[in-house]
Amino acid sequence: MLHLALRMAAHRITALLAVACAVLGGAALLTTTGVLAESGLRSQLPPGRLGGADVVVAADQEFHPSGDLPIALPERATVPARLVDRLAALPGVTAAVGDIGFPAALLDGRGRPVPVAQDPVTAGHGWSSTRLLAGARVEGRAPSGAKGVAVDAAAADAAGLAVGDRVRVVANGRPAVAYRISALVDAPGAGGGVWFADRTAAALAGRGTGGEGPRAGTVDLIGLRTADGAGGRVADAVREEVAGTGLRVTTGADRGEAVAPGVGSARSLLILLAGSLGGIVLLITGFVVAGALGVTIAGQRRDLALMRAVGATPRQIRRLAAGQSTVVAALALVPGVAAGYLLAGRFRELLADRDVLPDELPLTVSPLSALATVLLITAAVRLSARCASWRTSRMPATEAVAESRSEPRTPSRARTGAGLLLILGASALSVVPLLSRTVLGASVTSIAGILAAIGLALCGPALVRSAGEAAVRRLRPGVAAPTWLALSNVRAYALRLSGVVSPLAMGIVFVLTYTLTQTTVLAATSDDTRTGTLAQYELTAPALGGLPDGTLSAVRDVPGVRAAAPAGTTTVVWEYEELGEPAAESAPAMILAPDARDVVDLGVTDGGLDRLTGATVAVSAEAARTRDAGLGKRVPLVLGDGARVEARVVAVYDRGLGFGPVVLSRQLAAGHTTAGLDQRVLVRTDGTSRAGTGLAALAAGRPGLAVAGTAADATGADAPPEVWINLAVVVVLLGYLLLSIANKLVAATAQRRTEIAALRLVGTTPRQIRAMMRREATVIAAAALVTGLLLSAVPLALLGQGLLGRPWPAGPAWLLPAVAATVALTSYLTTELPTRHALRTPPADGLRAG
Repeated sequence: MLHLALRMAAHRITALLAVACAVLGGAALLTTTGVLAESGLRSQLPPGRLGGADVVVAADQEFHPSGDLPIALPERATVPARLVDRLAALPGVTAAVGDIGFPAALLDGRGRPVPVAQDPVTAGHGWSSTRLLAGARVEGRAPSGAKGVAVDAAAADAAGLAVGDRVRVVANGRPAVAYRISALVDAPGAGGGVWFADRTAAALAGRGTGGEGPRAGTVDLIGLRTADGAGGRVADAVREEVAGTGLRVTTGADRGEAVAPGVGSARSLLILLAGSLGGIVLLITGFVVAGALGVTIAGQRRDLALMRAVGATPRQIRRLAAGQSTVVAALALVPGVAAGYLLAGRFRELLADRDVLPDELPLTVSPLSALATVLLITAAVRLSARCASWRTSRMPATEAVAESRSEPRTPSRARTGAGLLLILGASALSVVPLLSRTVLGASVTSIAGILAAIGLALCGPALVRSAGEAAVRRLRPGVAAPTWLALSNVRAYALRLSGVVSPLAMGIVFVLTYTLTQTTVLAATSDDTRTGTLAQYELTAPALGGLPDGTLSAVRDVPGVRAAAPAGTTTVVWEYEELGEPAAESAPAMILAPDARDVVDLGVTDGGLDRLTGATVAVSAEAARTRDAGLGKRVPLVLGDGARVEARVVAVYDRGLGFGPVVLSRQLAAGHTTAGLDQRVLVRTDGTSRAGTGLAALAAGRPGLAVAGTAADATGADAPPEVWINLAVVVVLLGYLLLSIANKLVAATAQRRTEIAALRLVGTTPRQIRAMMRREATVIAAAALVTGLLLSAVPLALLGQGLLGRPWPAGPAWLLPAVAATVALTSYLTTELPTRHALRTPPADGLRAG
């Protein structure tokens, strides 16, 4: 059977090229998705500044909902400082260090922050933390007293500093103070670090045992150095010591997780991204592969029918069809999988460039992604081949031979009904954006469009046949022969025509729904933010890790400033019930004070932001409706560092797309963020240039302070990184679709060489045949455009109504003409070129080859 399958594949190599291209592209996309998913589950950061620690004890930076994947907590959770001495007493421990991190930045001679590689939010440490560095080279001695400091050697070199020099340091929002440099530290992961005496560091960070707040008497993590060969034994002893406390003990490659809690969020994003891409990629890959195989098997119906006539069983026919397709798929899988690994690397670079992933987070490359791709693609190919050959294999031999030169007279009613049901279901699914004005509700639009396109593929033959019959009945008696032939082919070969119209329509639906969903969500979000932001300016200090103390009062003293309020952003996990089952969702949350109502307008419909004090929150109207979180209700939240709180709802607002589902009070978030400082100050002025000049002068006179306008960038440069990621995905998938569609159209046209040869033998001229094929190409392009636009119209109209309050989406005006031109050009070239090639073959040779 394998030998026969190989012979059949060699005989129909042109048609099988469409299958090979579909498999190659699908394998590349699926492998890329698999690598992203595996990286999200298994990738590890290098240990960095913890490279010298054999065992690391840190808080669990994940929330574990029941029956679901863990949710990353990006704010640093703390460890009790008293645990350091207990762990230091364990056998085999040679050093135990309680590490703390807080905002710190060096200032150069001009009063500007020195650029460093490390995040300034956690650049400050106690001197004892240098014992956790791997292979640290220290020039000088440990800092002592309140005015000594050690700095990273690279940062010192950039600022022209040496041991013994004095340098000004901004630490944890305090005014810049001059310190004497006692040492320079050079070690992996130490970039930008600033080390103080341990007592001084604890006082600057507010971690002393006599301090106040949730972080007093705590450290960020505990690093242990052990005697040679004692690491495993010490790790086991530490696990027993901290059992039941919720702390995690890590060794080896897992130590990198404790360096930066935000990495957990990046890994979770990879999992979510792979999950969302996986569904789309599987749908499109399955659709394209099945379509290509349908065209290929249709061209082999005569061969299969003759085999049935000489005694082949239905099962053998299906095995033969699946066998030859598997051979072709196996050849295409190797370069496809290799291309997938390369594409995953380029995609990771895109994510890192957009600050979605940290540069240090590597991809996890293993054979698992290739194995999963091979299994999925092989299963799809074999199933599609068996389905495509099912009808021919089940027919009596004589009927199979008779039908091998024609199509079934009546399209399958079950197939047509299933397609119409899918289209109706997709239309019903399109209503979701009207009911849920959220990003998740909007994402249903593209899924609905693709489901409708699949429904079109199923019911397409019946629709095409009906349209062809109607067109033929309305033809005038004197119509040109090429036109009559083209429309007769549409009626007689509805299955063939719908096989090329459907993928083109699917490409149109995919591009329009996927792209316009992104642009509409972006427009709705921007509209909420623009309308709700009353402030014209914002002040930030990213190089300092947060705004220094006194910034807010200084801003309010600037002439022309009418209102100023601090603002920040964190992450919360909201626990609620959905359909009677517990659910949890991670979401960004703004941190606002009661006076924020003077600089932002969230569209409050109930309650007021002036009540946003203590353990209180404001929630979006969508969240209040779906999660029973109306005014006065108490909602359970998990803050970004894992702390569980119960907050009272004091305001409900409309602009949830722009400002998120929940807003926290400053008192509720205090002590539960890594930096502990305000991230920005929003400023509303009287609109005069005097106020803008005054704010610019204030920023110029204070180290690290920056002022910027709050107006959105019209070029889209400040769009969320997710938008660019989604658009990149659209481009890649569109390229795959176009390549697969083009190959399928070329294969379908090339298989008509027998038909073209027969027409030439009965007197049809080459010019008439080219005219006939061009008219068919026009019908294909027109049918694909009409059906694609119709299938996209309902989901996009409902999306626009739900998010923008109008029955059309937001997006570039050139998109539709570009799509139409691409479809027309693809249809013309993939029909014209194979036709010209077929016309170069003598008619007798064409009949003999067919």
